Amino acid sequence: MTVILGIESSCDDTSAAILKDGVVLSNIIASQKVHEAYGGVVPELASRAHQQNIIPVVSEAIRKAGIGIQDIHAIAYTRGPGLLGSLLVGTSFAKGFAIANRIPMIEVNHLQAHILANFIKEPGVESRQPSFPFLTLLVSGGNSQLIVVHDYLDMEMIGQTIDDAAGEAFDKCAKVMGLPYPGGPVIDRLAKTGNPDRFVFNKPQIPGLDYSFSGLKTSFLYFIRDELKKNPDFIAENLNDLCASLQKTVVDILLTKLKKAARQTGIRQIAIGGGVSANSALQNAVHKEAEKSGWEVFIPRLGFSLDNAGMVAVTGYYKFLAGQFVGLDAIPFARTILE
Repeated sequence: MTVILGIESSCDDTSAAILKDGVVLSNIIASQKVHEAYGGVVPELASRAHQQNIIPVVSEAIRKAGIGIQDIHAIAYTRGPGLLGSLLVGTSFAKGFAIANRIPMIEVNHLQAHILANFIKEPGVESRQPSFPFLTLLVSGGNSQLIVVHDYLDMEMIGQTIDDAAGEAFDKCAKVMGLPYPGGPVIDRLAKTGNPDRFVFNKPQIPGLDYSFSGLKTSFLYFIRDELKKNPDFIAENLNDLCASLQKTVVDILLTKLKKAARQTGIRQIAIGGGVSANSALQNAVHKEAEKSGWEVFIPRLGFSLDNAGMVAVTGYYKFLAGQFVGLDAIPFARTILE
């Protein structure tokens, strides 16, 4: 029997999970509402909230899993990438917990964890997992990447954003329209009753498999600025169509490179990971393409698509089996690439 405690604190969600022999028994998440007033995550406020939340969240995860602290064999924690102050809280807790309970620590790359969320199992729930190798489109607020997954701990990045990420584009454009943070889910909801072909926005022509979203943000900003000069009520009168057209543009950019990567690699096992994988238009577009191209698609359920400790725990489980531990001298890192 192997029991892993997972800790996630890379951004503004404090999460703890208990995994036993590959099955997630609990996955507790404390979100931070304080950032909504600022239109984005405030790093200092995030780290303070993590300090307040981490002990109650861990205690609830252990209680809900029905185990004792003495049953835990290792603690896996997100070392990076993310907000440094937030990561320091999780790292410091992991070190203290490991010392107090004389158990090893396992560092987890946040991006790798999003990919391995596809292997999370839950009690009494049937789950599908991709077989190796599979191709992953990893899309979140900070990352947009294409990755070939050869094994649980063997991943090859073949494309990435050269500037901004898809999730960031959603959030920044939402802010331009006066929508609350986080903007991605709000845009997704409003787009359902909008016309996706009403407006046309810039699609960058980036060679290879890399992404770019800075041009789209600029195009959207200038378009809104010019239209507001003509009609101060332009956003309010066209909000749903704006959201639908913006969302269609982002999804088209993502899907174009995903199809190209699938053709180049010959891989038909396709996984989607990261917070933006919850976007309904992206999911619909991927499933539609799957019918045409013979793909088999894997998308974690919403609770495991967003930042959560379940994905950290499952990654820690495979690293535990491989004997990959880290010492107390390990420090968090804010930025990295998935190697």
